[in-house]
Amino acid sequence: MELLKPLPPQQYHAPILHLPIHAPSPPMLGNAVKVHVAVGKSVDKAVPLLQWTLSHFPNAEIVILHAHQPSLTIPTLLGKLPASQATPAVVSAFRKVEREHTMKLLDKYFSICRAARVKASIIVTEADQVQKGILELVVTHNIQKLVIGAVPENCIKVKRNSSKANYTAKNAPPFCEVWFIYKGKHIWTREPSETPCSSSSCTQHEIATTESLRCRSFQYGKRELFDLEYRQPNSAKTTIASAIRSCVHGEVIETEATGSSKASSCSSHCSSQFFSGVYLDTYLEAMEERINKQLIETKREAETVTDEAIAELLKCQRLEVEAMEAIRKVNLFESAHVCEVKLRKEAEDELRATVQEQQKLLNESEEIASELQMTMRNIALLDSRAQEANRRRDEAVDELSLIQESISTLWQERQQIRRQKMEALHWLERWRSCGQVGAAHCNGIIGFADELPELAEFSLSDLQNATCNFSNSFKIVQGGYGCIYKGEMLGRTVAIKKFHKHNMQGPLEFRQEVLVLGSLRHPHLITLLGVCPEAWSIVYEYTPNGTLQDYLFRKGNNFPLTWNTRARMITEIASALCFLHSFKPETIIHGDLKPETVLLDSSLSCKMCGFGFCRLVSEESLLRPSFRLSTEPKGAFSYMDPEFQRTGILTTKSDIYSFGLIILQLLTGRTPVGLAILVRNAVSCGKLSSILDSSAGEWPSAVATQLVELGLQCCQQNRRDRPDLTPTLVRELEQLHASEERPVPSFFLCPILQEIMHDPQVAADGFTYEGDAIREWLENGHDTSPMTNLKLSHLFLTPNHALRLAIQDWLCQS
Repeated sequence: MELLKPLPPQQYHAPILHLPIHAPSPPMLGNAVKVHVAVGKSVDKAVPLLQWTLSHFPNAEIVILHAHQPSLTIPTLLGKLPASQATPAVVSAFRKVEREHTMKLLDKYFSICRAARVKASIIVTEADQVQKGILELVVTHNIQKLVIGAVPENCIKVKRNSSKANYTAKNAPPFCEVWFIYKGKHIWTREPSETPCSSSSCTQHEIATTESLRCRSFQYGKRELFDLEYRQPNSAKTTIASAIRSCVHGEVIETEATGSSKASSCSSHCSSQFFSGVYLDTYLEAMEERINKQLIETKREAETVTDEAIAELLKCQRLEVEAMEAIRKVNLFESAHVCEVKLRKEAEDELRATVQEQQKLLNESEEIASELQMTMRNIALLDSRAQEANRRRDEAVDELSLIQESISTLWQERQQIRRQKMEALHWLERWRSCGQVGAAHCNGIIGFADELPELAEFSLSDLQNATCNFSNSFKIVQGGYGCIYKGEMLGRTVAIKKFHKHNMQGPLEFRQEVLVLGSLRHPHLITLLGVCPEAWSIVYEYTPNGTLQDYLFRKGNNFPLTWNTRARMITEIASALCFLHSFKPETIIHGDLKPETVLLDSSLSCKMCGFGFCRLVSEESLLRPSFRLSTEPKGAFSYMDPEFQRTGILTTKSDIYSFGLIILQLLTGRTPVGLAILVRNAVSCGKLSSILDSSAGEWPSAVATQLVELGLQCCQQNRRDRPDLTPTLVRELEQLHASEERPVPSFFLCPILQEIMHDPQVAADGFTYEGDAIREWLENGHDTSPMTNLKLSHLFLTPNHALRLAIQDWLCQS
């Protein structure tokens, strides 16, 4: 009598299943050839295999074979655990995941066949060894054409990589034709040696091979399910126990794996099998108790590890917060360092420029020293010449001859003056005969000496000495009226305007400017210093900065005018026009107002000039609509009043039109042609800032808006719509540019004191405060931020050098 021995847990095997086997399908369905392709888990190897099969068997039905080898270990939190030591539930769950991964992999292979538009199906089996599983599928399904991957013999690889191909080549049935493929290339073919066996002869062989094969196959093309059954691993223990208990009671047992009846009479062995069953129950209970203890211990260790992991996670989170704070501080320090480096570079550039300027001054001082030495030599030479003059002083004859020559020269100059006066009288007679002026004007010109105000009168020789005989090097500008020279007289630099005496308008302009400027004094009108009737010349004060036209269009590399300076110039021009238009008893109309007739002195203050064609009109004449001028002013066409061009009537509103164009030019820096229309369109579209002159800086919106409105009102086509220049309007313009001060940037102010910081310090909250204010805050016992009321991480202060330098630079510019 042989006792049944219980199986040890580590040698557990799945029960053998006996499933109904369908008759193997024939290799040909109609005219289609059925080709089986053995694929594994590597997609890189399986895809070239399928592509080769699809290209060499374009009309064949593709059957994908896959032998799934269950893993002997199960991954857990504590590492890989042998499947024999895991609980049935864990093993079942892991097997389910393995099957899902396998189905997803096979679905990829099936999608390749579906994309090639061929009929395809899949057969899946589970086996302990892949090569045996494939061979059993070949025998079971009577496969005649098989494509399998292989490795060449000369390839340096582990031999087990190609064991499937070698095993298949040696053990495949003779009727199976096998193609061996490596990386999409055909290596060799094993030709079939006999015809396949019939279905009836293969039945016994199929039943035998199924005892070690757990198989399921899916026919996707036909949606047909073959041999679908999986048994849970925990069914083994139940099957063995039930088999032993049934054997004790003398029952006949038919297992599901083989399907055959194994009946035996247990009468003779009843007692021995009873003890074997009791021993098995005891063994199973002991194994269950040991597994439970291991499970409790594993659970306790898992909880310990979980607590440690949670503590480590919290520690990591705290370290991440500290790291983020450190990174933020580093970024702040880096930005401050970048600003400091930039400021240091600017300071070095300024220092370099200063050194160069000092070197330049040193070179100039050396040149001056050399010129001084030359001057000393010249002085010595002059001393020697003075001694020679003293010697010549004793020569009376020579001196007398010189005096006589001087007298003759003076007589010749007097004759020339008489001749010029006679020419002027003849020109006046011709002009009177032509009817270009009335009798009153002629009498006024003839009696010019009686009408001149008390001004300094210079001779022609004085002007020649001041200008080196009107040298071209002293010439400032030349026009149709004459030339303007720069000269030195009366102990100062002056401007001498010399009219062309042969020009018909020259004497008239000369007289007009002398009469007007000689009787007017205003801070923004050019000052008349004297006249020279002999040379038809006027002596003015000298303005070193040229005209407003030069600065508007940057002639001579002039620096751009700021918006505040431009607003002040508009006020000064308005003040001068208001003075002229309100002059009594006769209103003075300039008639030639443009940027070229506005001069700029050393402080860029405006001085209005160009009164050669101004008009003195009484209020009665202005009220008469029929009042017209005998001669038109010479102003530029772009600045001329359009209504004057139509009617010929010149009024104070003509000057206001020209003043409006100058306002728009100062705002935009553009030429006057079509400027009023351009500005009016920009204002209507809300794009005023796009046409403002950016070189003037950032215009305050209130100032720019009011000046644009005033300029457009002054440029109205109808003179009745233009405003009058009153003292009230001038005061408003003065307040407009005087009230705009440079705003203080918000980050220059201390958050506590709301004042400009002189000692900026950065606290732990990242904000910058005045040093005394934040120190007083901390000394009073506060450990929180004045801005956020959150607790400070530390009480240290860091000087903000970059902000301090920026504040100092801003204060210097202000």
